[in-house]
Amino acid sequence: MAESMPLWQQHRLQLESYGKAGYNFDPERSHEYTAANGWRIDDYETDLPAEAPGPPVPGGSWEAAREVLRNYTFPPPDLITGIFPPDSPLDNRTMVLRGQFLIFTFWFGVRISGLTDEVRTTPNGQEQVWGYNYRTLEGHFERGQIDFTVHKQFATGKVDFRIHAFSQVGRISNPFYWLGFKLFGRMLQRRFAHESMKRMRAQVDAALAKSA
Repeated sequence: MAESMPLWQQHRLQLESYGKAGYNFDPERSHEYTAANGWRIDDYETDLPAEAPGPPVPGGSWEAAREVLRNYTFPPPDLITGIFPPDSPLDNRTMVLRGQFLIFTFWFGVRISGLTDEVRTTPNGQEQVWGYNYRTLEGHFERGQIDFTVHKQFATGKVDFRIHAFSQVGRISNPFYWLGFKLFGRMLQRRFAHESMKRMRAQVDAALAKSA
């Protein structure tokens, strides 16, 4: 019976536990989290189907990408699955992340800590930006923050999806897990980013084809 329940119901106790957990790093010191201080800084970007110049087009690429972000369906499911009540508000949402690698399954907690919905002025002119970040909670093998945003340039119609992150290996008490994460953690970070980019493009393409 439990197998037929939605994942968020199966893991309700974990969600409640992580809902009370604190961050495993100090967000107020984010300006200190640089490569020079031993943190990994990552930036990834991929183009999505362009739109006509101007603000986002109703039903267009930018809006489709926003929905993919909102539903957290872009991560590769054989690596990361986000578990959360579907009706929970996005802002301050706690998620259980199920990580899978080889024969191992790991459970981590993260919390969405900031939403972005604004028009920015850039060297290329104005752009509409929407997205959010989440931060690692106590018990996570990493510590840090990752930002996911979708951008639409008004002047050119260019639409893109971006990932920005700062991270560092967290406290891992199990020596076997520590070694595994030391050996494979960086590879898995890159795989997460690259496959998330591909899945975002594929899901936006599918949404546009469906509405055509």
